[in-house]
Amino acid sequence: MSRWFGKKEIELLAPVGTFEIFKEVIEAPCDAVYLGGPAFNMRLMRKGYNFTLEEITEAVQIAHSLGKKVYVTVNNLLSEAEAQEAREYLIFLEQAGVDALIIQDFAVLSLVRGMGLALPLHASVMMNVHNLEMVKALQELGVTRVVTSREMDLQTARYIQRSSGMELEYFMHGDMCVAHGANCHYSSYVFGMSSSRGKCMKPCRWDYRVKKDGSIYPAEYPLAVKDMYMYEHIPELIEAGICSFKIEGRMRDASFVLMLVNTYADAIDRYIADPIGFDRTKDAKYLYENRKRDFSTAYAFGKPGLANINRRYEGTGKFYSTGRVFSTPTPEREVSDQRISEIRTCLSTVKDTADRPRQERAAARLAVRVNNMMQARMALEEDVDDLYLSGDVFLPDLPFTQKDIESLCASKGNSRIYLGLPRMMTELHFEQYMQLLGRERLQLDGLLVTNLGAVHAFKCLGYPLIGDTSLNIYNQFAADFYGEQGLERVSVSAEMTAGHLAELLTHSRMPLEMIVHGSPTVMYMEHDLYENTELLEPVGEEDNRYVDNEILVLMTDKGENPVYRDQHGRNHLLLGKELCLLSILPELREAGVYCFRIEGAPYKVHDLQAVIRAYRQALELTAGAEAAESSVLRPVFAGYTLGSLQFN
Repeated sequence: MSRWFGKKEIELLAPVGTFEIFKEVIEAPCDAVYLGGPAFNMRLMRKGYNFTLEEITEAVQIAHSLGKKVYVTVNNLLSEAEAQEAREYLIFLEQAGVDALIIQDFAVLSLVRGMGLALPLHASVMMNVHNLEMVKALQELGVTRVVTSREMDLQTARYIQRSSGMELEYFMHGDMCVAHGANCHYSSYVFGMSSSRGKCMKPCRWDYRVKKDGSIYPAEYPLAVKDMYMYEHIPELIEAGICSFKIEGRMRDASFVLMLVNTYADAIDRYIADPIGFDRTKDAKYLYENRKRDFSTAYAFGKPGLANINRRYEGTGKFYSTGRVFSTPTPEREVSDQRISEIRTCLSTVKDTADRPRQERAAARLAVRVNNMMQARMALEEDVDDLYLSGDVFLPDLPFTQKDIESLCASKGNSRIYLGLPRMMTELHFEQYMQLLGRERLQLDGLLVTNLGAVHAFKCLGYPLIGDTSLNIYNQFAADFYGEQGLERVSVSAEMTAGHLAELLTHSRMPLEMIVHGSPTVMYMEHDLYENTELLEPVGEEDNRYVDNEILVLMTDKGENPVYRDQHGRNHLLLGKELCLLSILPELREAGVYCFRIEGAPYKVHDLQAVIRAYRQALELTAGAEAAESSVLRPVFAGYTLGSLQFN
């Protein structure tokens, strides 16, 4: 089955959560379905959903007999221990004849290529593809389709498709995340349940209060976004070059999915048959009356602002439309002596390998990411090994100028200075950074790269490249992949648990960096929470407890999380507590961590200086010496946490 508008092929892609749902949906007027198997996908939290191996084989046979396609989601991050199971699963999927895999982790791409499998690969929305350079890089790697970033507007999609010829898949209906794909680590830090491994506990659906400048605002559920709704904009989707119209809903029942498939299929067919006389609103009221949440076109036509936030009860702390609470506000765990001891024991299991001999561990480095010139100058005076100039500068500070960079490089001493890039890079960003970096060689020691597109665009300029945490390195295969792309070292995923970190340190051939202190961004989003304080009237007064009043905080009964706005207008939700791994630094060093990073952006200069000195002293300890205690520092936020290392 296929649909054509002129020379443009159009696919209506339906979700199926179980084999019983599949048997009904595949008979409906969709062109393809996507589903998850027993492992390695982003819907592992609901019992009874996903397909067995036998059901996948039968589903492919049924779909192909009807001239339709089956795509299988293999779209979560893999741990080292899962690699062999993944190999066997990939071989099975090729033998079953599935039409493509939807993937997030470059480990899957590496395994498919390494085993010589002929499985077509589609880049998942969790790969967060958001610029032309990323698409070009994926094309060179053999990826045949991209599920675009949720934040991609149709004008950008149109430009990318026409410039690259890549097949683009676009979410047109269903549940959306407020954060950029694979850039939400809140669930990992609080519950040990990784949103990049199919186990998100939906903290975006909690009831928060918004507080800023001493005032409280009636924001209710400020992160709970509406459902995507593009029923009335099928012409614009086709004009933008979207080839696959994707419905979200692998955890929805058959009747709901069938309603969406039948309604959207009818609209697409009506438009193909008579584009001039097309009635956009024919079944709009019907869809609205049967909605789960309220509707939005999200970022399809630009930033939606507060209009994207849901007020309907299903989105207010309740994940299912039945009203069942999915999770509740929970504080970061306290640092305990028992857990520190358990982590030390876990790290002691790291084995030496022929690829990573012990002598490589001798020269551990201390890196600091800074937000302004005062922090940068202080860090150079403290003789940090690596200084990262942030590409996402928290306001009210201003971005580093070329003059700033030249001034710092002229006085760097023994330190190395790296220019950080924005996490999300638009076509405008590429033009700006190419103008800065491509005219003449700056005295930088390298770039801190945040996405595959940046690697693809800038590696030809000759600057050494270091991979930031947004690359989400969770296994040796992904680390090796970026090594093949020319990176000198990579930062491990912020979601890394203690056991998985030990596995990675045992097997990785790439030098590894790790964030050990600070308040990392746990939710990175285009959505601007500050609009709540600009468009709503306050309902109360209360000062912030830990950060300046000019910084917005999200409050629950468990604490306060600061939210910083950067120079691009994007929001960074931080932990309420500071990550502090000072107590296990010798063990991390002995296990093979090469570079230890402090996230310095939120700190005042004297507080950051104290942190740098404490970690420098700890790193100067000889192996086996007594660990430095976190009590030598005074927490600036609500206290200390071990982050995802709290969990095995």
